[in-house]
Amino acid sequence: MMDVGGNGSGLPVNNKQRAMIPNKSRGEFARNPRKDSEGLSESPDLEFGYADTDKWAAELSELYSYTEGPEFALNRKCFEEEFRTHVSDKKWTELDAAQHRAHAMRLLDSLEVIAREKRLKVARAILYMAQGTFAECSSEAEVQHWMRYNIFLLLDVGTFSALVELLNMEIENSAACSSAVRKPAISLADSTDLRVLLNIMYLMVETIQQDDPADRPEWKIIRETFRTELGSSLLNNEPVSVMLFGMVTKFCSGHAPHFPMKKVLLLLWKSIMFTLGGFEELQSIKVCKREELGLPPLPEDSIRVIRSMRAASPPASASDLIEQQQKRARREHKALIKQDNLDAFNEKDPYKADDSREDEDDNDDNDNSIETETFPLERDEVMPPQIPHPPSERVSFPKGLPWAPKVREKDIENFLESSRSKFIGYTLGSDTDTVVGLPRPIHESIKTLKQHKYVSIAETQIAKEEEFQKTPLSGGEEEVEMCATELLYQGILPSLPQYMIALLKILLAAAPTSKAKTDSINILADVLPEEMPTTVLQSMKLGVDVNRHKEIIVKAISAILLLLLKHFKLNHIYQFEYMAQHLVFANCIPLILKFFNQNIMSYITAKNSISVLDFPYCVVHELPELTAESLEAGDNNQFCWRNLFSCINLLRILNKLTKWKHSRTMMLVVFKSAPILKRALKVKQAMMQLYVLKLLKVQTKYLGRQWRKSNMKTMSAIYQKVRHRLNDDWAYGNDLDARPWDFQAEECALRANIERFNGRRYDKSHSNPDFLPVDNCLQSVLGQRVDLPEDFQRNYDIWLEREVFSKPISWEELLQ
Repeated sequence: MMDVGGNGSGLPVNNKQRAMIPNKSRGEFARNPRKDSEGLSESPDLEFGYADTDKWAAELSELYSYTEGPEFALNRKCFEEEFRTHVSDKKWTELDAAQHRAHAMRLLDSLEVIAREKRLKVARAILYMAQGTFAECSSEAEVQHWMRYNIFLLLDVGTFSALVELLNMEIENSAACSSAVRKPAISLADSTDLRVLLNIMYLMVETIQQDDPADRPEWKIIRETFRTELGSSLLNNEPVSVMLFGMVTKFCSGHAPHFPMKKVLLLLWKSIMFTLGGFEELQSIKVCKREELGLPPLPEDSIRVIRSMRAASPPASASDLIEQQQKRARREHKALIKQDNLDAFNEKDPYKADDSREDEDDNDDNDNSIETETFPLERDEVMPPQIPHPPSERVSFPKGLPWAPKVREKDIENFLESSRSKFIGYTLGSDTDTVVGLPRPIHESIKTLKQHKYVSIAETQIAKEEEFQKTPLSGGEEEVEMCATELLYQGILPSLPQYMIALLKILLAAAPTSKAKTDSINILADVLPEEMPTTVLQSMKLGVDVNRHKEIIVKAISAILLLLLKHFKLNHIYQFEYMAQHLVFANCIPLILKFFNQNIMSYITAKNSISVLDFPYCVVHELPELTAESLEAGDNNQFCWRNLFSCINLLRILNKLTKWKHSRTMMLVVFKSAPILKRALKVKQAMMQLYVLKLLKVQTKYLGRQWRKSNMKTMSAIYQKVRHRLNDDWAYGNDLDARPWDFQAEECALRANIERFNGRRYDKSHSNPDFLPVDNCLQSVLGQRVDLPEDFQRNYDIWLEREVFSKPISWEELLQ
């Protein structure tokens, strides 16, 4: 599917991409950050709040590409033509609720006409309503108010189910598909009908899922009803998400290259998030599940802990340190800082914007380049001990580690087994209570381990599944709660491998490190205009639009994969393992590493947006004249929210795939992920650094002593920020898991468990005949009506003669 061995370089740098690189004049991550009185460098933390989504206005604006700008006026024109035909000269905002409802019903009836052009006009009029009838609004807040009102009105009259039917028709439209396949170049015009329908559906889902305390009571009822319908089979005999997954695979197979994939993925993401729940709801579901299973409560709320963590700041650059030391030497007649401590800083300028991957990868073992920009606790290693810090600059050590340590049952068993072998000479298997013959310190150790013992929901589910497999008859029927997650899993189960491959193909095509290949899929069908740009300004605008389009696709796919993994893991561990295994088989691990094998700082500070063209700003304000300078300058944001969100999501997915999987952890080592991940530590955002450090921690023991010796600052940061497992020798390489690995054997064993689970719970047609009930009553068996075929009835006499009368039967022998 992809070439992991390449260096992952993107397209040649043009003016547009050069504008993405941090620039001192724009006050970004410049080469010489602001210095304080002591000469220590201060680079600001990224004020990033990780959440389910960005602000509502940002999520609305990302639905539209800048190429679609002229269609806002077209939607308005279609609405006003319909409105003037049936209503007086009043404005929409001046009508009462009954008139609003009557016109919405009229539009809905008109959607059912056969003529395609007429149907498209009505759909555009409905889209204008969903966009908040913006021509009658004077501010963005007013647009959002009318959007919410109109969308709840449209939903109440039954618009969404009509849109689902129309979307189904468009998906099955073979004429449009065959026309698109034959075209050499597909543009925005080929997907007009689909885009209008998907725009309305996305605006409805995105608006209704926003829970506003000021909503009317009837709106809250409508919202919950819609949430249930969206996640069940009521609208389309399958959840809407399953239909959208089908669109993704049809697009990737090449049968429908005109599908507007960005809009499909955004609607899929928001549908999954609305029906299953976001990250806050996941946490509350987890708490409830633990209560139901009788497990102790969670030691802490992970969301709060991560939000309270601070990013680690890079230390001063070499030139700053030399300058500082020279001042102190002149003033206090002290020796300069030792040169060997500076060598680490001279290897690479930590704020250098250009990408020098090759040097780092070639010198993997002795790579100190990232170490020059790690963590505040190590400043004393660089500064000589005799220089006192003033009180304001003294490093504040944390009062305690952020996470409560955890211990698995398996860890306690391993500890006891090794202790018994050492002191007594025999073992007792999985017995964790008998401590006879062990010395007192071992008793204390076991007590401490048991105090921090953590039993996960997954371990409980695995134990229950083993019971069901051992006792299929006496175990009884499993009660499966038909929640939205279960319904979605059942819907995507038959084609889940194809869905995962399709999502990863699109992710690969949208990654900035991917080279344009002839065999790669075209994801720009819904952004390229019919007529290509002719001026430099138009080309720059299209360049921004294309890059922004790719970034939004990466954001949507990363969020879809993470949400599905987390929800499936809570619903049943083997549902999660099934999805995770197919992601691994589809090369998800090297794909994510390839994504991070770029100048990640440039990606996070990219300026691929034109704020004056964003909806709803562009429809309520007079647009200023765009110039090449204004496009190149970009916005004033410190970072790009969606890109940082995508990076964190991809790191979390990588953590989910590799956690407790020895063979997959070894894949991280084999693909040389350590230098790639260390480069990501440049980003001063606590949550991103945490997930990078987690990925480094799991492979530390396999990287060798030399790597650990030359990366002690990273090791120190892992100790500070990542949760501890009390008897985990992650830093020393003495673990039992540091053994030869057999990827195939581990994955095959896991696959067998998954197949047994799926077969037992979902495959009723091929259940084991030995376990089916047998009717042993002669009377009921003979009394059953058996339908015989017609040819048998016609030739019954012949059969009777041949099979019965012409064959001698020894009744005495038969009876004996």
